[in-house]
Amino acid sequence: MDAISLENVSKSYESVNAVSGVNLNVRPGAILGLLGPNGAGKTTAIRMVMNILVPDSGSIRVFGEPVSDETRESVGYLPEERGLYPHMQVRDVIVFLAALRGLSEAEANLRATEWLDRFELGEWADKKLNELSKGMQQKVQFITAVIHRPPLVILDEPFSGLDPVNATTVKDVMLELRNKGSTIVLSTHRMEQVEMMCDSICLFNKGRNVLDGDLRAIKESYGKNTVRIEFTGADSFLNLAVIAGVNRFGSGVEAKLQPGADPQEVLKAAVQSGARITRFELLEPSLNEIFIEKTAHA
Repeated sequence: MDAISLENVSKSYESVNAVSGVNLNVRPGAILGLLGPNGAGKTTAIRMVMNILVPDSGSIRVFGEPVSDETRESVGYLPEERGLYPHMQVRDVIVFLAALRGLSEAEANLRATEWLDRFELGEWADKKLNELSKGMQQKVQFITAVIHRPPLVILDEPFSGLDPVNATTVKDVMLELRNKGSTIVLSTHRMEQVEMMCDSICLFNKGRNVLDGDLRAIKESYGKNTVRIEFTGADSFLNLAVIAGVNRFGSGVEAKLQPGADPQEVLKAAVQSGARITRFELLEPSLNEIFIEKTAHA
């Protein structure tokens, strides 16, 4: 039984088709990366799964049940926008929201202490939410999404406002939840996090899912058609006809090859040009490259 199932789901706002005939199945116990450019329909799809919005057509199921207020209770949801009470104290808002999800006051307080300590927010427990920085508020909102240990967690831009240390903590918690059986839907623009964490992806563009499936299988289907080259000296060899495009970095380039091209041609031309090669590696395309290819010209 799928954790989430969307069948031919559509949603429009006046003349704008936010979601158009989307079919998607999210398997249980996995992390799905929900990707797409701004305005692609990701948040609308999430809000329909949460029963905040009602689809114009199609059906949505959560763990086999038609989406409803009851299915929403099985979901831990972190929206992209702040959804906390700014004038409440940090501990109070965590305990209050945990109690709404069925925890006793004693258990909610116990778990709140554990989470506040983990995110180094203990000394801020009696502060009001509006006294916290954006990053601190994001950590509190993340805690409220997972404190009741839901079987399904939907996170819309969970790394927003977080420094690298706290982003790593959130990432570690997500992996722990997955390892304990929770299903996680991660909507983010941070491709490096998706590549590190996600089992599968769904890429939205203009209201449709244009690519979905197992992340490893998708990357392998593209083949190793990118060469990472680090060098000093002339770069005239990058004008070869077998190179379809070049992405430059401080220490080198990633050159995408034409279909069927031999990477040895590039290496030979680089040596002949007088460039000093310190790295030459054949790679699968990054998720960022796949994202750009699927959305840039659609």
